[in-house]
This record gives sequence, C-alpha cells and structure tokens, in this order.
Amino acid sequence: MRIALAGAGRIGARHAAALARSPHVTELVIADADPRRAAVLADRLRSTHSPPTPSADAHERVRDDVALSVSVRALRGVDGLFEARPDAFVVAAATDAHADLVGRAIALRTPVFCEKPLAPDVDGTLQIVRDAESAQVPVQVGFQRRFDAGYRAARDAVASGRLGWLHTVRSCGFDPAPPPADYVPHSGGLFRDCMIHDLDSVRYVTGREVVRVVAAGANRGDAFFRECGDVDTGAALLVLDDGTLGLLAATRYNAAGYDVRLEVFGSKDSVVAGLDDHTPLTPLPGGDAERRGTAYSGFLERFTAAYDAELEVFLQVAAGATANPCPPGEALEAFYLAEACDLSRREGRAVDVEEVRR
Repeated sequence: MRIALAGAGRIGARHAAALARSPHVTELVIADADPRRAAVLADRLRSTHSPPTPSADAHERVRDDVALSVSVRALRGVDGLFEARPDAFVVAAATDAHADLVGRAIALRTPVFCEKPLAPDVDGTLQIVRDAESAQVPVQVGFQRRFDAGYRAARDAVASGRLGWLHTVRSCGFDPAPPPADYVPHSGGLFRDCMIHDLDSVRYVTGREVVRVVAAGANRGDAFFRECGDVDTGAALLVLDDGTLGLLAATRYNAAGYDVRLEVFGSKDSVVAGLDDHTPLTPLPGGDAERRGTAYSGFLERFTAAYDAELEVFLQVAAGATANPCPPGEALEAFYLAEACDLSRREGRAVDVEEVRR
C-alpha cells in the first residue's frame, strides 16, 4: 500500500517509523508544514536501514539512493500528498489542520486515519461524521487506549459478566509536565485535549453511555493556563445510563511520571489497566508492594504497542479487510462528553449530555 503521512512532529515521526516497518506498506510519502522537518524524518527513516550516503541539503532534495523494503520520501508541501493519490492517509499534523486534511481525504474517497481531534469543535466534528457517512469512506480516529492490551482485557472482563454489575469506574490521566505555553491556547483545554481519552475509555470499556456530568478544575501551576481560560487540573463525576458512576481525574503536573490507569469495580470482581512496575506511585510503610521500575516518560513510551496495533488495524481497514474499530461517530460522542465537562466546570453545575448535543 502507498501511504501518505501528514505531519512530521513527535507523533507523526512515531507513526512514520511504525508504517515503515509494516509489511503492508510499500511506499510512505511524508509532508509537513515545515518541509525541512519532513525531509529530515524521511532521511532518518532510511538511514536506520542502511548507512547514510552523501546528499544535498534537505531543503533541495531527499536521498532516493538507499535500498529499502519500503520506499520513503518527503514532499515539499502537504498539497503534494493529495496529488500522489495514495491508498490511505494518516493525519498527524497540528490539531488545527485536522479537519481540512480529513475533509480532503474524504473528498478523494480515500481511507484516512486521524489523531484526535477530528476538528476543534463539535460542529466541525459533526460535519466530518456526515461527510464520511455520505461518501462511505473509512475514517479511523486515534484513540490509542482502545488498542492497549490492558484496556481491551478490561472491556472483555466487563462484557463477559465476570465483574457482575458495575458500580464504579475510575480513570486518571496525569502528565509529568505541562506542554509549552504556546500550545495551550490551541489545545481545546484540559477536558478536550487530555480527559477526552478517559471519557472515550469509559464508553469503550463499559459499553454504556454517559448521561450526566459534574466537573471542576483548578489552577495551581503556571499562569498561562488561567490566562487562556484553561485549567491545569480537572476532575469529573460521570453518571452512566445504567447507574454506574465514573470518577475521572487529569493534571498537567505529575512530576513522579506519566500515569494513566483505568479501574473497573463490579459486584463480583474488580480489575485495573495500567498498573505495573512503571506506575509512578511510591508505596508507604505498612504494605508489601514496592515500585520496581522507572516511571514512563510520556504517552509515546506508555502506549508504544497500542500505537503500533492501531495503525496495523487501520491498514486492514483501508484494505477493506476489517471493520473500522473507531469511526468518527465515536470521536463525536467523546467530544460531546468533553464539552459537557467543560461547560460544567465553567458554570459550576451538573450538565446533562443532551444539552450539548447537536
């Protein structure tokens, strides 16, 4: 398959490496708003397979003289990706470019994988849902926790009835350090940028819908969060349609390390995903537990296997070999929940999810 990748930043580089290793990919074409960054990434991918050879400046051309099982090349602009007419697109560009790139892929009736969010707001997300359905084009959204072994096992445990009826689901997403100040104004805020993964995970694992939320936020760290109307720490109480309660927490400041866990409690049993030797919790005296490994540095390290798995599934989706495991409608539902949480946080009241639906 010929794959076109938009975005050569941190997550784009990670996806590019996974695609270059895939036996299903014969050609990988990379573009970025910064042409040099795309060229450097393509060059680096080739050099991992073969010794580097002399080349002109990356602005001028990209080496094509290194033999690979997959051809990797960079383009000078994102528009070239669409002119290349690939078999599938992978969108890992800046958030504000997602909606346009996905829309153009849909217009070409080409399967597309996109990191969340599909669009910066509900209306934009809803438009993509409608366009994808009308064109019957697979659009897979990048909620990587759905492909993590622990989260999938938790979902299976719930579905099997092993836990009995559920009474509580707890999820946390703690980043070790805040993002750059210039990222925050365009992030969508803590609930849409970070907690949306927890919101999606609750729906995915329980198979239930959230009907009401109560959320709160706090600013204890850098002033730039407060200055753009955001919070650096947030919590939410969810009420699911069967009466199960969800307790979610997120923060930008967890210096002990990256910590993402999901706990599911039922009338018969309870399970946890994400609790291992790398969980950044220090046991206090009085117990037998001990922390044996170093904490995960961030989401790329914690979910490395999940990122690989979701892309491999996408390639199967693009080839028509399997159903789409995370279509745009799933992203829309998670977005509704994030909208409801942020509204609750701002207005200091319980919010029924129906209030934010279009």
